[in-house]
Amino acid sequence: MFVSDFRKEFYEVVQSQRVLLFVASDVDALCACKILQALFQCDHVQYTLVPVSGWQELETAFLEHKEQFHYFILINCGANIDLLDILQPDEDAIFFVCDTHRPVNVVNVYNDAQIKLLIKQDDDLEVPAYDDIFRDEEEDEEHSGSESDNGSEPSEKRTRLEEEIVARTMKRRQRREWEAQRRDILFDYEQYEYHGTSSAMVMFDLAWMMSKDLNDMLWWAIVGLTDQWVQDKITQMKYVTDVGVLQRHVSRHNHRNEDEENALSVDCTRISFEYDLRLALYQHWSLHDSLCNTCYTAARFKLWSVHGQKRLQEFLADVGLPLKQVKQKFQSMDISLKENLREMIEESANKFGMKDMRVQTFSIHFGFKHKFLASDVVFATMSLMESPEKDSSGTNNFIQALDSLSRSNLDKLYHGLELAKKQLQATQQTIASCLCTNLVISQGPFLYCSLMEGTPDIALFSKPASLTLLSRHLLKSFVFSGHPSPPAQLTSEPHSASWTKNRRCKLLPLVMAAPLSVEQGTVTVVGIPPETDGSDRKNFFGRAFEKAAESTNSRTLHNHFDLSVIELKAEDRSKFLDALVSLLS
Repeated sequence: MFVSDFRKEFYEVVQSQRVLLFVASDVDALCACKILQALFQCDHVQYTLVPVSGWQELETAFLEHKEQFHYFILINCGANIDLLDILQPDEDAIFFVCDTHRPVNVVNVYNDAQIKLLIKQDDDLEVPAYDDIFRDEEEDEEHSGSESDNGSEPSEKRTRLEEEIVARTMKRRQRREWEAQRRDILFDYEQYEYHGTSSAMVMFDLAWMMSKDLNDMLWWAIVGLTDQWVQDKITQMKYVTDVGVLQRHVSRHNHRNEDEENALSVDCTRISFEYDLRLALYQHWSLHDSLCNTCYTAARFKLWSVHGQKRLQEFLADVGLPLKQVKQKFQSMDISLKENLREMIEESANKFGMKDMRVQTFSIHFGFKHKFLASDVVFATMSLMESPEKDSSGTNNFIQALDSLSRSNLDKLYHGLELAKKQLQATQQTIASCLCTNLVISQGPFLYCSLMEGTPDIALFSKPASLTLLSRHLLKSFVFSGHPSPPAQLTSEPHSASWTKNRRCKLLPLVMAAPLSVEQGTVTVVGIPPETDGSDRKNFFGRAFEKAAESTNSRTLHNHFDLSVIELKAEDRSKFLDALVSLLS
């Protein structure tokens, strides 16, 4: 059931209870968790926090704790699957689900007693009507019992019996038609997987409604939204709309803080709206490294080729930036160069066909020294959560990532930034090797790429979020790999041939596999929707993977909260892919 009044029907209910908090391993969930923790701290609400990275962990943790709690809060997990069927809870257990995964499972929507959905109704949910999906059994049994006909004439009895048989046949036919229609409706509804409003924004809205919204909470909401944008979970239109909502809150907070004494103190927090460069971590790196390891620029320059490297040099010359300046840390660059840097880079980027080099975002200042863009924090937190460092368990990584979001733990955030740089470099190196050795092959209805055991940084790409990010960036780069380099030149025949070849491939989705465990012989498989300009970010691979696995009896584990990420036995890979090809053809 959808909760309409979050304050009354959710917060005031759990305020006087002990609650169990299940939080998924993604940055938006962490940010929503931080906001909720801050609210609970204000009101002395007792809670236990359990990080969960998949359905198995959720089930195990629930079984472990279900005796001690009646109220459970799930952040970024639980909405897109029949929760009661998976967890089999007692009848007095209540679940509050704040999740961005869509579509929401219909049983969760229409269960009024135990499932309470903390989901914005203004999201385009398109839930089927109750009567189209559920039907009371009593209706069907009404006409099944034959009526007793004491003392009726035989001819009357016969007539009545005939009428009853006709009525029963009609009833059965209607039932079959209804069931066929129900299957079609559910197929249309559940066919595509996509994401709704950021959970951190939903939690911030709750804090704002209760007049408890602090600057820190607003920043976490911004980071949650930016995480969705960085990982291509929402459309550009949705991102811009939500940025507009948060921008109004930023103006309100800044106006409120103007009169306060600490507005310019050493430890103050200032959030500002920026129209900044689309370059990853550039303020904590060198401009050259950032240009080389940001997907947007690396794909458009085609930096995996010698020609691409040459074009980067031309671009820097056009901007008017000496190589010596570009290759040193951004903080150490000449101040005179930094003053108009954004405008200069944007102007040259337009000439080189990069029309949206700047993007709407936010930055935060902690005192006078520390400044971070929202995307910096997303990359840092994501890298901490999937850290490939030895002796780091999933729970430990989760705690490190959660701590890095607090301004009292800036050392952890800086450590996250260093890890993020390594991850971005590893991602671009892997993309270059995949494209140069033609590892991306067309399977007909989709592109396929498989990373081999022994590939550098393979331990990193066995993690779902890192592999998904690599796959998205690889698909973007592959789409640009066959294009004539902008600005378009008149070229000879071979170029236009490759252009035609890639124009068809440009519309194809990508399936990517990476080794997960050599001992168990398993691989992680990820499905990425086609990379088109007007993409609605809807992913059909979740259902396709399920059907392909079913039809071939492939040994798969659908454990991830994103249905388009699965684990598969390496031996079953070829029959699984064959089934997927015939399914999508």
